[in-house]
Amino acid sequence: MGKNAVGFDWITILIYLLLVGFGWANIYSASLIEGTSGFFEFNQIYSKQGLWIILSIFLIIILLSIEAKFYQRFSSVIYAISLISLAGLFIFGSTIAGQTAWYQIGPISIQPAEFAKAATALAVAKYLSGIQTNIKDFKHQLRVFFIIGLPMILVLLQPDAGSAMVYFSFAFALYREGLHFAYLLLGFFAASLFVATLAFGPLWVIGGVLLILILTYLKNLKRRPNIIKYLFFAAVAVGFSLSVNYVFENVFKQHHRDRFNIVLGKEVDSRGIGYNTNQSEIAIGSGGIFGKGWTEGTQTKGHFVPEQHTDYIFSTVGEEWGFLGSTFILSLFILLMLRLLYLAERQRSTFTRVYGYGVIGIIFMHFLVNIGMVIGIFPTVGIPLPFLSYGGSGLWAFTILLFIFIKLDADRMSY
Repeated sequence: MGKNAVGFDWITILIYLLLVGFGWANIYSASLIEGTSGFFEFNQIYSKQGLWIILSIFLIIILLSIEAKFYQRFSSVIYAISLISLAGLFIFGSTIAGQTAWYQIGPISIQPAEFAKAATALAVAKYLSGIQTNIKDFKHQLRVFFIIGLPMILVLLQPDAGSAMVYFSFAFALYREGLHFAYLLLGFFAASLFVATLAFGPLWVIGGVLLILILTYLKNLKRRPNIIKYLFFAAVAVGFSLSVNYVFENVFKQHHRDRFNIVLGKEVDSRGIGYNTNQSEIAIGSGGIFGKGWTEGTQTKGHFVPEQHTDYIFSTVGEEWGFLGSTFILSLFILLMLRLLYLAERQRSTFTRVYGYGVIGIIFMHFLVNIGMVIGIFPTVGIPLPFLSYGGSGLWAFTILLFIFIKLDADRMSY
């Protein structure tokens, strides 16, 4: 550490260790095969994850040993390398389950989309911390949207809609730095309008929007509201709602449409596309208050939930550790995000603060969507639960994301 360093935040590090350790225990249970003799059979999934965890210790030492200013100074280079790695997938990448998202190096698969999130967080922090940058200026808004949008598009083309969606989490950092609330409100309204149109049909939604606009206009009549703005908003809302079905049928792929329909209650397919979610809900519900005990989950031992050690790892938590165990994990995540929020707000450097909010947003988006997916309130989009899900790329990417911030925070007095 530098001479002005104030020490690492051990509370955050402790939460990280608890999540990773608990994650490995559940990966062990979810991937355990009858007949295995111990913890160290290297052809098993849990042993591979254990190796990644051990290697993460050395990665952490490296991350914390690098001078903090390195991350700001070379953030643009790191971002450029991440873009090249994403673009290179279309030439050198391996296609697995319809996605060209991995580099296959011998027995190791590397997913650059996971690492690109940290690189983008650094690039956004670098741009917003510039002396000449004013996020309230439309020109600067376009530039930062471009920084976020470029890797997002490359990820979407793989295609990996789940990882691409995570880039919307940078709205937290942008809003903190002064982006007008109208952007967030517009995004929330568009998403709500999209889902409502799918659920109830365009006519009901259009009628509801027009009714709300008319009542709002009449309520503000004494203030002489600008009717042109109301008409413009109505036209945009009507046009957007009428286009939803076309986008849904012609842009979304069939498996995306199926997953949305299941969540909206339009299709009941407990054996097909909805099998994972259905089995996950059964597993979580069967855990009760105290759970069935580690490695004793019947759904988990029977491997009824596909990919349970990756995206659906929380179903193992629910079944074997019950409501209390699930609450413990949820509390750890909430505590982690609140702690990171506290750390971000105490920074003297705009770069570190923005990066901290980027870290919070990415972790929160993964947490929200993954848990929502596992309990059936979000469509299945396939993004891991940070620190718990199986995968070397995911574990290392979140470790890099978090410990860069821990290093920046430790050297905050140097800025």
